[in-house]
Amino acid sequence: MLPSMMRRGYLPSAIEDFFDDDFFFPGMFNRQTGKNMPAVNVAESEKEYRVEVAAPGLDKKDFKVELDENVLTISSEKEEKREDKEENYTRKEFSYTSFSRSFTLPEEVNKDKIKAEHKDGVLTIHIPKVGEAKSKLKKLIQIS
Repeated sequence: MLPSMMRRGYLPSAIEDFFDDDFFFPGMFNRQTGKNMPAVNVAESEKEYRVEVAAPGLDKKDFKVELDENVLTISSEKEEKREDKEENYTRKEFSYTSFSRSFTLPEEVNKDKIKAEHKDGVLTIHIPKVGEAKSKLKKLIQIS
């Protein structure tokens, strides 16, 4: 007899759906990674790669862009605190948001000339290509 395998999520049982972790602690055990990640577009042109991070509400000072060997890491941490004091009560609120995204760069980039700019809630990173890589951008491969 062959062993049977249960695939989680393939045919979920009613009991499993009802007594899921989110039933008791909604949102605490989020299985969807990247839910709070900002949207990232990566575009390639003949001269450069361009990475655009859509992060409304974040300022230029909230971002950290690092290059370690050939790995480009974009991260952000922002903490906000607010306190309202009235005659009968004090209300304190705080929020903390963070994210980190890493990209492995191809060898055809000029690491010394990478530039970043922030405008209207979008962080744009320009990654120029090395001169000889421009001519090797497109190649037709013959099928034998």
